Amino acid sequence: MNPRRKKRLTWVVVLIIGVGTALGLMLYAMSHSINLFYTPSDFEQVEAGKQPPEVGQRMRIGGMVVEGSVNRDPETLEVSFKVTDTGPEVTILYQGILPDLFREGQGIVAQGELIAPRTLQASEVLAKHDEEYMPPDLAEKMKGIKHVNPNQPAEQKETP
Repeated sequence: MNPRRKKRLTWVVVLIIGVGTALGLMLYAMSHSINLFYTPSDFEQVEAGKQPPEVGQRMRIGGMVVEGSVNRDPETLEVSFKVTDTGPEVTILYQGILPDLFREGQGIVAQGELIAPRTLQASEVLAKHDEEYMPPDLAEKMKGIKHVNPNQPAEQKETP
């Protein structure tokens, strides 16, 4: 092989190794900032191709706030509550002011870190404002959970 081709081949190999290394480092850095969305049912059932949540994992969890589960600390802004869909209940711990639309029986999405198998330390809590629309996959998982529309007159709430 002549020296010119050898030099060109060396540069091509160095360039491929450099691009591969940079790409690998970028993917590794991005893997720590990925927040996967889970529902409480995902803690029991592992769907095909979906990993169960692990302690220490950053995640988002969505579901309905369980009636009677909201506990507020009178001294601080610390709140704990439980979220469910059709599966188990997951405890959410949050330090801060909750959204105005937050209440029992309302759909929420909490983002944070799993600190125990079914306990999430939330850094952010979002209340769903419109229960009329749900993504099809979430609606399928939430079947059977009764939601009371607060804007509906009282006489209509009584009828099934």
